[in-house]
Formats: sequence, structure tokens, C-alpha cells
Amino acid sequence: MLDPELLERITARRAELDEFEEQLARQLAEVRAERDELAVAERVLERMSEQIADERASAAPVPGQVAAKP
Repeated sequence: MLDPELLERITARRAELDEFEEQLARQLAEVRAERDELAVAERVLERMSEQIADERASAAPVPGQVAAKP
């Protein structure tokens, strides 16, 4: 025959672990979402940096050119 007290303790512990699992699953989902957002931000920053570098390169005077004097 099963010990009712032991069975109750097992059931309570399983309920605690189920709750803990749910908390961890939520935390994992939040971490993954934040990681995905950071990856997007990183790609945007890289693109913006490239665009700025391109704009600066095209705006810079060409070496060896001398402005004409009137």
C-alpha cells in the first residue's frame, strides 16, 4: 500500500517543479526575444556605419586634385 503522506509530498514537489519549469520557459522566451532584438540592432548599426563610411568617402576630396585659382 502506498504511503499517503509520501504520495502527497511527491505530488507537491511535482507541482513546484511544474511551476518552476513554466518560469524558466518564460525566461528563456524573454532571453531569446532580447537576443533576436540585439541581432537586429547589430545589423542596423553595421548598415548605418557602412552608409556613413560611404558618404564620408564620397564627400572627401580626391587626393592629388588642386582647386583652380581664379
